[in-house]
Amino acid sequence: MNKFTSALCALGLGMALASSVNAATGDEAIAERIKPVGSVCLQGDDSCGGAAAAAASSAGGARSGADVYTASCAACHAVGVAGAPKFGTADWTDRAGKGMETLMANAINGIGAMPPRGTCATCSDEEIESAVQHMLDSAK
Repeated sequence: MNKFTSALCALGLGMALASSVNAATGDEAIAERIKPVGSVCLQGDDSCGGAAAAAASSAGGARSGADVYTASCAACHAVGVAGAPKFGTADWTDRAGKGMETLMANAINGIGAMPPRGTCATCSDEEIESAVQHMLDSAK
């Protein structure tokens, strides 16, 4: 074998190795691009390990009435959409006379144009009560 043939063989071998490395790298890149971005863990599912407990503890418990109001109630109650009692007005003074039990029943079940639980389907009854109390406390 002469030097030219040896060089061609070395070049061919090098290209074969390079293409197999690129194929592996390409496959790894594809696998990285198509891997799942997350997973779903349902409460009570033992296969999730401590993920559900960690999520619950990091949530910090119940949200405050002000937080619930800002996130879920203000869109309608700040401006009185469809007759909603406006935050910070005497609208809430009138409603205070109905009692918290009635106000809670209306908030949880819906009243007029307000759907059940307003726009906070994930709120607990306690969080809804805190938001209602926050709106009552704002009355002038």
